[in-house]
Amino acid sequence: MRTDALRILLYSHDSQGLGHTRRNLALAHALARRLPELTGRPVTGLLLTGIDTATSFEKPDGFDWAVLPGIAKDFAGYGPRNLEIGMKHLTALRSGMIDAALFGFRPDLVIVDRHAWGVADELRGPLARLRAQFPDTRIVLGLREVLDAPAVTAGEWRRVGDLDGFRAVYSDLWVYGDRGVHDPVATGEIPAELAGLVSYTGYLSAGRPLGESVSEMTKPYIVSMAGGGADGMSLLTAAARAEVPHGYRHLVIAGPQMPAPGVDRILAEAGPRTTVVGSVPDALAEVAAAAAVISMGGYNSTAEILTTNTPALIVPRERPRQEQLIRARALAARGAVEVLRQRDLSARALSDWMSGAVGTVRLRHDLDLGGLHAVGGLAARALSETPRPVATPGGVPSP
Repeated sequence: MRTDALRILLYSHDSQGLGHTRRNLALAHALARRLPELTGRPVTGLLLTGIDTATSFEKPDGFDWAVLPGIAKDFAGYGPRNLEIGMKHLTALRSGMIDAALFGFRPDLVIVDRHAWGVADELRGPLARLRAQFPDTRIVLGLREVLDAPAVTAGEWRRVGDLDGFRAVYSDLWVYGDRGVHDPVATGEIPAELAGLVSYTGYLSAGRPLGESVSEMTKPYIVSMAGGGADGMSLLTAAARAEVPHGYRHLVIAGPQMPAPGVDRILAEAGPRTTVVGSVPDALAEVAAAAAVISMGGYNSTAEILTTNTPALIVPRERPRQEQLIRARALAARGAVEVLRQRDLSARALSDWMSGAVGTVRLRHDLDLGGLHAVGGLAARALSETPRPVATPGGVPSP
């Protein structure tokens, strides 16, 4: 690797599911492809994740993983996923590891997924020190296109704190969505004061690597899936019970985070033409080959579905966040997907939808799905710009 390589660090906190890490991994692949041709420099990168199984995912050449001790989230808040230590101790440990990664790697570009200061402010100190010591470093906050109900996100931004302090650290805010489908600035999910930092990339959809279907399912078949699977039991048990249309088979993907007893329970509900697997190497390949797909409404699963012509039924999670429901409704309004509410979920409802969906296609060419191409240009522009002066706590630019 040449010593003039651009250094990119991508952070995700990863308290639930695989979505944050998968989004950053898609970005890493895109930037590794695009930035060398845009800047004339090779790219190397570090992916900070809280998912210990993330290292099994294929990373770009020149990138490596750094795994933080895991955290988990439930209705009571955050706590250690594995370590038998208190949350305060765990946060200090993670923050120290993040600090060491930032100053050891010295990135030119830092991309933080979703949470500006991480969990329990673990990023606040490290990022402020990095910005002060290396003011040429560009620090970007990347946000999915739907955050949550505006009343909820207002509270989250209050916890972020002084927006002048936010702007002193963050130079850009990338929204990974189509503004015509959902605009989080217009809804108030992003404060109006930050609108000048916002760039809309389009969905991180087109350009995701597509492998071959390896499930050995006999075509035609239908896929039901729930992302990582940690909270997909109700959907997948109903899907396993559903009556599969004549002439079709049914693949139920439990997800890599579904506990083994959960997979066994889904398997016990499955009919003779339904196959249940814990995971597949490439869910997108299965969706692209399927006659129809039933899925929860997480960002990555939805973004992948949008790249196909496969008719899709989204059954969004509605608690503790409204994010998936808002996304599903917005896409349904554009005719891209259909929606089934959790309160209406049943094996009969899924059976009826399957019967009507198979044999049809759903075109989605009117959506902006080019986010993975657009981020290369945004990153190249950010790296070429003169950074703003770093503000001290008193609001006076540092010399």
